[in-house]
This record gives sequence, structure tokens and C-alpha cells, in this order.
Amino acid sequence: MTSTVPVSIARTADGSALQAVLLDMDGTLVDTEGFWWEAEVDVFAELGHRLEETWRDIVVGGPMTRSAGFLIEATGADIGIGELSVLLNERFEARIAEQVPLMPGAERLLSELARYNVPTALVSASHRRVIDRILGSLGPERFALTVAGDDVPRTKPHPDPYLLAARTLGAHPSRCAVIEDTATGVAAAEAAGCRVVAVPSVGLIAPAPGRTVVGSLEDVDLPFLRSLITPMN
Repeated sequence: MTSTVPVSIARTADGSALQAVLLDMDGTLVDTEGFWWEAEVDVFAELGHRLEETWRDIVVGGPMTRSAGFLIEATGADIGIGELSVLLNERFEARIAEQVPLMPGAERLLSELARYNVPTALVSASHRRVIDRILGSLGPERFALTVAGDDVPRTKPHPDPYLLAARTLGAHPSRCAVIEDTATGVAAAEAAGCRVVAVPSVGLIAPAPGRTVVGSLEDVDLPFLRSLITPMN
């Protein structure tokens, strides 16, 4: 976990009910979910196995251990989770060696949150080494806190990463707006008690109580996020 803002000052400048915005990374802020799948397909091809396209929805958004474990079991590949995780991370990092493409609306939203001094955290299931490489494209100064999948004993779909982010920022989970693109991430944020904005990248996510589904980050701005959190939350 990397934090740059003391808990004591982690409050929105205008005193609104919204205390923090917590954002997923892959598929939410950066267009990399396809890169992960391509890395998985390539690595398993080298191991002599072909991945089914239908498996993509199963592995998207989850921790490396879950995704790797599922693919090993599904293919019968003779490789351990630890060794496979190293291969997948290396192949993914090779694909993001150049500038990482941002999702539509990401640059504007991050700039707006920074301009109004909204405490903002990046909360990802990706490993720290991957987050640190992608931060260069997002602007590390825009985040008061970053939480990686290997920073916590249990990552998404468990609530731990979002609970840690809220606690470190001095925010109550119910006063945090979370932006996620996968069912796994949505489950983690909702289990933590946060208000969720889902921007599906792979697979469908249905609206539900406490959850708003939008088509793109271009539909999300600070007034919209503030409208989701009422003083009664």
C-alpha cells in the first residue's frame, strides 16, 4: 500500500457527504483488460493449451491466484500457480511497456477530482509492480493512496482492499463512491459497504440497490458522484 495524504486531512474541501472516491484500475481507468486476456492466451498456447473465449468472463477482474488457478484446472496445464503468475505478469508488463491507453473519460474525471481536492484512491487486484508501471500513465500525484492485490491478505472479491482504502483515508465506507468495471470488483466494494458505480468492460452488470450502472466514465463527474451519497448514508 502506498499513501501520500495524512488521514487527518482526508476530507472533501466543501464538506459534502462524499468523503472519498475509490477507483479500480484495469478496465476502469486504463484499457488493459484485453491485454490480460491476450497474455493468458499467449502463455497457455506456449504451454500447449487453447483457452476458450467463454472463460474470459470468469477470469476478468479477479486476483491472479484465482484466475491462474481456474485456468490451470480448466486446461489441465502442468504448471503451478506461482510459476504461472510470474509468466502472466511478465507477459502483461511487456504489453504495457509503452504508454497505456486510458478509458474514455478517465483523464477528465481524474483531473476534476484533483482540481476539487477529493481524496482519491486507486484500488486494484493487480500486483504492486504492475500498478507502479501503469501509474506513470495515470499520474501518481492524482492518488492519495494506492492499494495493490498483493498489499492485502485477501483481495477482490473480498472487501478488504476497499475497507483498507477507506480507513486509511479517514472515510466511512458508506461515504465512499467506488467505480468498478467487473462483477468481482463490484462485489468487493459492495461487501465493504461502499456506493458503487459500475462501468462494465467485459460481461454484464445489472443495476441493484446501492449500485448505479453507466455506459462510460464520460457519464461520470463529481456532481454525479456527490449525488449518490446523501447525509443519511
